[in-house]
Amino acid sequence: MVREQMEERGIRDSRVLEALRRVPRHLFVPPAEAAEAYEDHPLPIGEGQTISQPYIVALMTETLQLTGTETVLEIGAGSGYQSAILSVLCRRVIAIERHAPLAARARTVLDRLGIENVHLLVADGSRGWPAEAPYDAILVAAGAPSVPDALKEQLAPSGRLILPVGGERMQTLHLLRRDLDGTFTNKNLGDVAFVPLIGAAGFGLPDDLGDIDI
Repeated sequence: MVREQMEERGIRDSRVLEALRRVPRHLFVPPAEAAEAYEDHPLPIGEGQTISQPYIVALMTETLQLTGTETVLEIGAGSGYQSAILSVLCRRVIAIERHAPLAARARTVLDRLGIENVHLLVADGSRGWPAEAPYDAILVAAGAPSVPDALKEQLAPSGRLILPVGGERMQTLHLLRRDLDGTFTNKNLGDVAFVPLIGAAGFGLPDDLGDIDI
């Protein structure tokens, strides 16, 4: 997977490549999908959600340029695979998932792997998580109609925010950097297809979730 899907398509960060080698992707998919866990396409994980295509996981992760000292906010934790990749590359991950069954399964797998630096929550990810802001990096694994103001506000100076923006089925991947003066630069990274971000700043309001630690 790493050689053919990542290295041959231009992923160069050696730390990202090593994280992808270390984290067993098959543990993060349902048993019925395990045979395809290392194929380069998304897979269903229940609750109408998917685990992202491996190359997209690699691309989004590499684009954050993590060095190991960061606190990262992840929106749309799903199965926990992206959380696990990030956990190898930064100091701490705050991961938000709106579907409690997915979050519970993700917590089980993360615990099985001995991953202790991921704080997993059930909440409205479109609002971010202001309690532990600002974040050095934010990764959103769901398509938003626009960049949520809450996420921009919770990004630290010189921080990076990567997310898909567009419709409920197709989006464009954007990288935003917060400059020291508080302004943002925006880079278009190409077309992608993610499940929609549901929440106050997404496509419709979620059920009243409250906030739950997992």
